Amino acid sequence: MRPDRHRAWSRVRPYAALALDLGSARTRVWASGRRLILDVPTVTFPGPGATYPIQRGTIVDTPGTARMLDRLLGHRLPRLGRPLLILTTPVLGGVAYRAQARTVVEVLRPRSVLTVPTARAVAIGADADPTPPLLVVDLGAHLTEVTLLADGAVTDARQTALGTSDLDHRTPPSRITDAVVAMVTAMLEQDHTSATFEALRRGALLAGGGALRPDITYRLADRLRAPVQPVPAPHTAAVRGAAKLLRAAWAHPSADCP
Repeated sequence: MRPDRHRAWSRVRPYAALALDLGSARTRVWASGRRLILDVPTVTFPGPGATYPIQRGTIVDTPGTARMLDRLLGHRLPRLGRPLLILTTPVLGGVAYRAQARTVVEVLRPRSVLTVPTARAVAIGADADPTPPLLVVDLGAHLTEVTLLADGAVTDARQTALGTSDLDHRTPPSRITDAVVAMVTAMLEQDHTSATFEALRRGALLAGGGALRPDITYRLADRLRAPVQPVPAPHTAAVRGAAKLLRAAWAHPSADCP
């Protein structure tokens, strides 16, 4: 993100609602009243000696993650009132991740915290029809997730601790596509319904920074023998989808997300 965009965040009025996507490499934030999405490295403090409190989709440093959020957002919290907050979570993060994430965001003094699986947020951000089965492939910097949604709910999910930041001359893009194909194949083999097949025939939605790489997307379509569709602005799709859910929940603050 350009420095002038980051500085612009310090000139806006306090916000009443926040959507957060805490990635291993980047943290994205949407705030009510904002046109831009804050997109910054996931580091406790920038510069030499920076530490990385989230690794491979796991919060490894809870106090450090809280310090990062306080540094980014604490000075813009309203003195009176507390923001409504929605947080994307890895599909396979489970109860433990959600509990840890809720602890982290307490530094922002939210009045309510909602959570949404990242894949569901991506589908909402892409305006995908939630009713028929849908395959979402999130190609992140440090983690790759494949999720099957049906009626908007997660019915199956797989992940591998491999992402675009791992690619170099010894780790070609084919490592990621091979991993995705293996996960989809396992889902097909273990699905006793036709949902995975129907989703694959419909075409996979691609999100994350890897969706911007033709060397991954073209090979993936060829290996899956199915259409693949990168969502618009795939690196921010999850936080945009979370923001849509948040705007809906804002009218009904008592509502909660699983």
